[in-house]
Amino acid sequence: MTLDFAKAREAMVEQQIRPWDVLDVRVLNVLLRMPREAYAPAAHRALAYADIALPLAHGESMMKPVVEGRALQALALDGSEDVLEIGTGGGFMAACLGRLARSVTTIERHADLAAGAQATLLAQGATSVSVEHADAFAWEPGRQFDAICVTGAVDTVPERFLGWLRPGGRMFIVHGHAPAMEALLVHADVNGPRIESLFETELAYLAGAAPVPAFAF
Repeated sequence: MTLDFAKAREAMVEQQIRPWDVLDVRVLNVLLRMPREAYAPAAHRALAYADIALPLAHGESMMKPVVEGRALQALALDGSEDVLEIGTGGGFMAACLGRLARSVTTIERHADLAAGAQATLLAQGATSVSVEHADAFAWEPGRQFDAICVTGAVDTVPERFLGWLRPGGRMFIVHGHAPAMEALLVHADVNGPRIESLFETELAYLAGAAPVPAFAF
């Protein structure tokens, strides 16, 4: 029996995404049309629309669909923005961002994941997305962005990420300590960063952004 991905996609939107207060029509339309299974690892394709984080290579993972939906809605993209994604993974979020913004640069520290995502994005016609193999804590973009989406958690919000936001820009990021991490929308206001709390969740830490272990006697 072959899985009807279109029906699974519709069920995901109606039973997971909408009930989690994702009501932005543009976001819902992208999630209804985007073939998430194309970006999922072959071994887990049948679970592409399940309410779980899907494992990728190197201990990375695709975020839960509900978290992806909330992140896309929080960024409130209107199609005019240049967006940076930190942590490409399989490329699904980059593809969604590419449908909602003008252009997307996405960085991935694992060369094989970056190459795989780039191949999938090209095969799916995501021409507004460019993938770079880079570590967020060593990379210098040489420019600023209207919006940033960070797909791994941080202990504290890195200053370097804030510096990559244009005035008036915003960043979706998850911070804190498991299991009670907090998703934030950080606004680059004139008087400095303004932080909006969105919801509680839990993500794996970005490499280099985990809390320093406390010394125990």
